Amino acid sequence: MDAWDFSEPFVHTVAVTQDAIDVMGHVNNVRYLNWLEEAAWLHSQALGLGWAVYQELGCGVVAQRHEIDYLAPAFAGDALEVGTWCTGHDGRLRLRRHYQVRRVADGRTCVRGQTLWVSVDLRSGRPRRMPALFAERFVAPPDAPPFAPKR
Repeated sequence: MDAWDFSEPFVHTVAVTQDAIDVMGHVNNVRYLNWLEEAAWLHSQALGLGWAVYQELGCGVVAQRHEIDYLAPAFAGDALEVGTWCTGHDGRLRLRRHYQVRRVADGRTCVRGQTLWVSVDLRSGRPRRMPALFAERFVAPPDAPPFAPKR
């Protein structure tokens, strides 16, 4: 079994259904992106940063950049654990999140990825300094790499 990349992941389990399978017979790459985003949103909610809070603050985050490495295939009937971590932020605009997707049956890592999120004003959609609440709640685990976002 592959260890989690960082300590204390937020874990969301998904069941691979036939509609996630592409013509090659394994999970389509776009489906992984859906699961990563779903895990990110569920983690945000678990941190007390759901949609109602975003609306109250007038601020949210949008993806600026995704990086995904596909390491092993997954198939219909597999159960997958999607682990995610907030792995750093600059306290101003950018927040980094890492992901790791493991197959439950054997613990093998199928996907690793990361997203660079940008804080935006909900009305204008323009970049906006993240609220202090974001900086307080989106805390990196102690074993995460230093925050240095790619642009």
